[in-house]
Amino acid sequence: MDIAYIPSPSTGVIHLGPVPLRGYAFCIIIGVFAAVWLGNRRWIARGGRTGTVADIAVWAVPFGLVGGRLYHVITDYELYFGEGRDWVNAFKIWEGGLGIWGAVALGAVGAWIGCRRRGIPLPAWADALAPGLAVAQAIGRWGNWFNQELYGKPTDLPWALKIDADPGIGRIAGTYHPTFLYESLWCLGVAALVIWADRRFTLGHGRAFALYVAAYTAGRFWTEYLRVDDAHHLLGLRLNGWTSIVLFLAAVAYMIISAKRRPGRETVVEPAAEDGPEAAPAGKSEKAAQAEGAAGKPAPKPVKELSRKPVKKPGEKPPAAPSGDATTGAAGDASADKPGKKR
Repeated sequence: MDIAYIPSPSTGVIHLGPVPLRGYAFCIIIGVFAAVWLGNRRWIARGGRTGTVADIAVWAVPFGLVGGRLYHVITDYELYFGEGRDWVNAFKIWEGGLGIWGAVALGAVGAWIGCRRRGIPLPAWADALAPGLAVAQAIGRWGNWFNQELYGKPTDLPWALKIDADPGIGRIAGTYHPTFLYESLWCLGVAALVIWADRRFTLGHGRAFALYVAAYTAGRFWTEYLRVDDAHHLLGLRLNGWTSIVLFLAAVAYMIISAKRRPGRETVVEPAAEDGPEAAPAGKSEKAAQAEGAAGKPAPKPVKELSRKPVKKPGEKPPAAPSGDATTGAAGDASADKPGKKR
């Protein structure tokens, strides 16, 4: 009897003429744009400037991609190095294989560089971006669906994922737990949780990001338990399972310690935003600085008004001179009293 299932794509590549559009890469790109868009809205709401999140993402995203790939290649080195393996495949990121732990770790290094260049605190930027990261992961997990990889144990549930056989990589046809879907839905829940908690408890100083890490690793531990792909084990537990436990404990400890040492939220996340479009240089007035910035050159110096003598109108009597004036008052009156002069 046929059972209901989620079909897998027959191919993970769509060719637009000579240009191949790979589903895995497409999902990652959409996820990055979603994270930057949501992070930008949250950053502006906290008092930051428009575009700051994107500027720092220019540093964080490339570092994150390199870190994610390095983590995958190191932890699954047998897929690329050894007898019958081609090490060049380690660079084919479009074929799948990104470790979230390496992506976050090295991506944080890139974000730190970007934040240092802009003069803003990294924890504040991470708090703004945290829900967007969860949304990006939710979208990126669908790349595993396109590649038919990282599925769970066999199941006959109505939402089981149908996997096609591939003898070249040892893939057996059947219906399996759609762990990509479980994790995608979990990540959307994590994003909603972080947004709610941030509004309810006014999280700051990196605690929103720590909540994202703790919530995500809790769900990742569960999906790791369901997966059947080859992985390194330590004391009977998959390596990613141990990583989830360690990061969960570290994130919870950070939230507790940070709340005691630095309660509340940062009042200023981007100092430059508090000074307006351009801070006035020292020794210049605000209007002069604005004129200089608008014209691209120093504002012209004000022109002194030339004093002009009052013009006598026809029929208007001259103004009376003060008494005792040496030129107009005394001399004028003396000449007027002389004989022969008409008044």
